[in-house]
Amino acid sequence: MKSVDLAHLRNVVLAGHAGAGKTTLGEHLLYAAGAIPRMGRVDDGTASLDFEPEEQKRKLSLSLAVATLETAGYRVTLVDTPGYADFVGEVVEGFAAVDASLLAMDASGGVEAGTETAIALARRMGRAALFVLTKCDRENADPNRALDRLREQFGTKIAPLQLAIGAGDAFSGYVDLVHRTAYRFEKGARQEMPIPTELEPEVARRRDQLLEAAAEADDEVLAKYLEGEDVSDAELDACLHKGVRESILAPVVVCSAERHIGIDGVLDAIIRYLPSPDEEAPVTALDKGGDDILMAADRDGALLVRVFKTTADPFVGRLTYLRVLSGVLKNNDHAWNPARGEDERIGQLLLLHGKEQEAVGEIGAGEIGAVAKLVYTKTGDSLSSRERPLRLPPLEFPGPTLPVAIEPQTKADLDKLGTALARLLEEEPTIRLERPVETGEQVLYAQGENQIAVIGERLKRKFGAAVVTRQPHIPYRETIRSRSRVEGRYKKQTGGHGMFGHVWLEIEPNNGGGVEFVEKVVGGSVPRGFFPGVEKGVREVAAEGALAGYPVIDFKATLVDGSFHTVDSNELSFKIAASMATKKGIQDSNPVLLEPIMDVVVRVPEQYMGDVNRDLNTRRGRVLGLDSEDGMQVVRAQVPMAELPTYATELRSLTHGRGSFSAELATYEEVPAHIAQKVIDLHRKELEAAGH
Repeated sequence: MKSVDLAHLRNVVLAGHAGAGKTTLGEHLLYAAGAIPRMGRVDDGTASLDFEPEEQKRKLSLSLAVATLETAGYRVTLVDTPGYADFVGEVVEGFAAVDASLLAMDASGGVEAGTETAIALARRMGRAALFVLTKCDRENADPNRALDRLREQFGTKIAPLQLAIGAGDAFSGYVDLVHRTAYRFEKGARQEMPIPTELEPEVARRRDQLLEAAAEADDEVLAKYLEGEDVSDAELDACLHKGVRESILAPVVVCSAERHIGIDGVLDAIIRYLPSPDEEAPVTALDKGGDDILMAADRDGALLVRVFKTTADPFVGRLTYLRVLSGVLKNNDHAWNPARGEDERIGQLLLLHGKEQEAVGEIGAGEIGAVAKLVYTKTGDSLSSRERPLRLPPLEFPGPTLPVAIEPQTKADLDKLGTALARLLEEEPTIRLERPVETGEQVLYAQGENQIAVIGERLKRKFGAAVVTRQPHIPYRETIRSRSRVEGRYKKQTGGHGMFGHVWLEIEPNNGGGVEFVEKVVGGSVPRGFFPGVEKGVREVAAEGALAGYPVIDFKATLVDGSFHTVDSNELSFKIAASMATKKGIQDSNPVLLEPIMDVVVRVPEQYMGDVNRDLNTRRGRVLGLDSEDGMQVVRAQVPMAELPTYATELRSLTHGRGSFSAELATYEEVPAHIAQKVIDLHRKELEAAGH
């Protein structure tokens, strides 16, 4: 494909709830424009936009996919995104790449969680929106009711562009409310027809809703509308284009992709009303000095590229998806990555058609493409020129909240896992890896159970690293509440030199001071050269724990006395003696188990507040405050980490996918006695099973 001018480009993200038919709609748009030779089907695993094996197996989108079509001199790049909440990072990436959004909603249902997420992203990222009521031929489908539900939730800016003719099995076409023409479809072929008489009152009512919303874009047209004067089709059309571009309104069209009804209307609305790159406001970048600079879409401007996705493949290598915002990126050019301070050589540039790729010589402002084998660049980075380094703010992804411990299945997998996880982290900006010192486990934080399952499959398929997952251990800690004076004596006789170490330690709390070792030996009862051995013994016990195997914190060990043998004493002897004394001293000093307490922020719609608060109470949570933010209720609470491992899944279930939360460590507090005893008993059983 050759580059086209900015006015003839449209970059559109397909978003909405899982199962709304986004990928099927995309397939039909591509087929109608001749971009693909045959129609793919999601259920058959043949869709060009769902090409990953994990997607074909599950029959749903898991990753962002890009495809391009050309029609009537326009180039439309579609960015298809998953609707399942676990893969919201792909949706964020999709919105970052485009100028407008195509929001799919099943006409047989209401406004679901995935639709709300997509609308919120469109608002936050300033993307124009066009709603598509899909599956209008489905049993129980009611496009008019679905439209009313949208208007009830989001107001009069939701404007009907088309009125469905029939519903369910009787759905046969639509009325164009702008031009007041009706179309019926037979076997996918469109035929113009008179507006059915029985629909005329509804056509008048819905057109008035459209006029009311569109007139807000033009003061003169608004005055005519308010005074009851006739607004011409051309005036309405101009208001729609301006109003959509400025997010004053969001029009609604209807379709049945399966029966190929209304696909033409969707494509026409994309071209007619959604903005081209040169109609978008300039983006704000930062220059070398950190000052804001506005960058408009201009092929002759300075180079500025947004990297919105990265995929890792063991054979092809890294594939970087990018959107050129200004300037032109060419094969064999060099580009500067200001965030990494590195120069990147640009290899073969590609246009994407689902799984297929088309080599091109350049990608200009307003265009979306990809390049293979960049070395340093990651998702969210910017590329520019070394002479004029520019960078964009990083992409904002939701933090992962569902933890699992991840382990290699075999020794062979262990050798591959480190590299595989590093590559996977490049692909998945919504996951995080941690290794708590308290447990030594490798903990993967993800968005949900489905993402964890897909990650496991991809690790095995792409990198040959099979893993097993389980619920991670809670990183408890131990400490003491009283003081003790204890003796540690170690004596061992052998054929030659023996071993002898003898210490008296005072063990006491050291609140907030960590583990501290001091010596107050008088009279040389323990020579100074053995002090390091004593300290090592104390700190080793602190690291291993004396109660349940977790690190002991905030205690002070003071060496006050002891004795030594001129021949048999050495540093190791005193280390062993000190560890014996420390372990006994902790056990004699009222040891307690501490658990991590998390600061939790839960965001939910108001109707779920009662259920959420009751659930937090069952988790030993303390609600600290309630607030309202962006139409959502915000609950701030402190909850023990032990009560949160599966909360991401359970909150989603409790709120029908509408709730989210974040958590960060606040403090450590003493574990209630009955719970602490269970943890201690479990530790003892594990020791017995291990033969200790």
